[in-house]
Amino acid sequence: MSDSRTTPIGLAGPESTLRSSSDFAGLAPEIQDQMYRRLGGLGLIYAGAWIANFTYFKLSPHAMGDSGRVTFWATMTALGAGAGIGLYWLCRTRRIPANRFMSFASIFQVAAGLGIVLGLFGFEHLGHTFVTSIGVALGILPQNILSELIEPLDRAGLRLLYMDGVTWTGIWLLAFPLIIPAPLMRTIVTTLATALTVPSVMLLSIWLNGVPETVRPWVGEYILEVTVPTLICGIIAIYSSRVVYRLTRDLSKARQMGSYQLVERIGVGGMGEVWKARHRLLARPAAIKLIRPERLGSDTVSAQSVIRRFEREAQATSGLTSPHTIQLFDFGVANDGTFYYVMELLDGIDLKTLVDREGPMPAERVVHVLQQMCHSLQDAHLSGIVHRDIKPANVFLCRYGADLDFVKVLDFGLVKEEGRATGETQLTVEGIACGTPGYMAPEMISGGGKVGPPADIYAVGCVGYWLLTGQQVFDGSSAMEIIIQHAKDDPVPPSRRTELPVPEALEEIILSCLVKAPDDRPESARELRRRLEGCARSIPAWSEEQAERWWQLHLPKATSQAEGETLPYAEIGAPGGLH
Repeated sequence: MSDSRTTPIGLAGPESTLRSSSDFAGLAPEIQDQMYRRLGGLGLIYAGAWIANFTYFKLSPHAMGDSGRVTFWATMTALGAGAGIGLYWLCRTRRIPANRFMSFASIFQVAAGLGIVLGLFGFEHLGHTFVTSIGVALGILPQNILSELIEPLDRAGLRLLYMDGVTWTGIWLLAFPLIIPAPLMRTIVTTLATALTVPSVMLLSIWLNGVPETVRPWVGEYILEVTVPTLICGIIAIYSSRVVYRLTRDLSKARQMGSYQLVERIGVGGMGEVWKARHRLLARPAAIKLIRPERLGSDTVSAQSVIRRFEREAQATSGLTSPHTIQLFDFGVANDGTFYYVMELLDGIDLKTLVDREGPMPAERVVHVLQQMCHSLQDAHLSGIVHRDIKPANVFLCRYGADLDFVKVLDFGLVKEEGRATGETQLTVEGIACGTPGYMAPEMISGGGKVGPPADIYAVGCVGYWLLTGQQVFDGSSAMEIIIQHAKDDPVPPSRRTELPVPEALEEIILSCLVKAPDDRPESARELRRRLEGCARSIPAWSEEQAERWWQLHLPKATSQAEGETLPYAEIGAPGGLH
C-alpha cells in the first residue's frame, strides 16, 4: 500500500516496464488479443489469395501451361491455403504461447513470402515459351528466332523479358510489418530473409533448369528488375514497422499502472474512467479509477483541488478495515498527471441502477442492506472520517466469495476528517457545493454548522427511503429546489409513496434519520445499526435462499459492468459538486 507520497506510473524498474523490446508477453492483454486477431486474419487472407489466384488461372484458357504446371499450382494452392487456415485456427484458439508469438509470426512471414515467390520458379522456360510464341506469330521459324528476333532486339537495347512494377512479395513485405509490428532487429532479419527469397528462388531455378538461349541476354537484368523493387519495399517496411512497434509498445506501457495492467474499460464519466485490470505478477483482478489531467480544466487551482480530493479518498479508504468498505490496493500519479487508484474488482450492481431497473426493494432486504452500510460507516466514523456523499450510486451490492447481497460502500471522494482545520480538509471547488442534492443533510446545505457523522446518518435515511419507494425523499425541478426542501420541509412517510408494505418500525427508523437537527438523529452508525437489528427481528428475515433466487433471476452472470448499463465504483463526476 502506498503512503501519502504518490508514485509515478511507468518509471524505470524491472517490474513496471517491459523486460525487453521483444517481450510480446509483456504487452497489455488487450494489445496481445489484437495481435492474435491480426495474425489470424492475415492467415485467412493468405489462404483466400491462393484459392482466388488458382481459381482465376484455372478458368483462364491455357494460363497454367502444361499438365505438370497445373499439378504444381494445385499443390502450391493446397499448401498455401492449408497453412493460412491452420494459422487462423492456432490464433483463434490461442494455441500459440505468448512467449513464442513473435517467433511464430516471423516464421510465417518468411515461409509465406517463399510460397509467393515459388511462382517464379521456372521463369526462364516460361520466358522462352513467351518469346518463341511471339516469333511464331511474326512468321519467324523456330530455328531462326535467335538470329532474326533476339539478336536484333538485343543490339537495339530492347527486351521482351522484363518486369514492370512491384511483385506480390513486395506487397507482402509492406503489409506484414504494419499489421504485426516487431522489434527493429527482428524486423530487419525477417524482412531481409523474405526479400532474399526472390533472387534465391530465381537463381535456384536457373541452376536446376538452365537458361535457354532465347532469354539468356535478358535474364540477368530481369532478376535485378524483380529483386531491387522488392528490397526497396523491404527497407520501407523496416522503417514503418519501427514506427508502429514503438507506438504499440508505448501504448502498452501507458496501460501499466504500477504493478497493474489495464485490460478493458468498464466505466466512464465526466472526470475520468474505470478500468478492469490485473496484477502482472499475482494475476489478481482489480478495478483502476483514472482521473485524466485534461478532464481537470485549465484552472490550476481547481485541478489541484481535484487531485487533492482523490488523494484524500485513497488515503482515507486505505485506513478503513470494514469488509463493507471498498478495499484499496494502490494509488499514484502518472508522469502525464493522471491520478489513479487501484481497488478490488466487484461483481454486482450499484443500488441506484438496481432500483431504476428492478423497482423498490422489499422491506426485509432494505434492512439487510442498511445494516451493512452502517457497518462501513461505523468503522469510518470511529476513524474520524465522514463520508459526506452517501447515495445509492455509491453503494454496491455484490457477490463476495460465497456471500450474496454483500454491500460495499464506495467513493470516499468528499471525505472529511474531523479535528482538522477546514482549510486543510474541505475539498470544494469555488461556486460548487459539496454533495448530491437528493442526499444532503440540512447542515451541509446551510454551511453554518459542523458536518459530522450525523450527515452520513441523514444520507443513510435518504438511501433507505429510495430503496423502499424508488423515489427520493424530495423531488424538484432543480437542484436548488431539492436542497431547499431538505433544509425546510418534513418528508412524506415512505409508506405513503409505495404500494409495498413498509413495517412501522422501519419507517420510524428512516424518519428518525431524516430529522433536521443533527442531535435528534440516531447518535451513531452503531446505534442506527442496533435499531435496524431490532427491526430485523420483528419482520421476516431476508434469507440466503431469497438472495440466491434473486441473483439467479436478475444477475445470473453478474459483472462489475452490470451488462454495460452500470457505471461501477461510483459516478466519476465533478469533484465535490452537485452530481
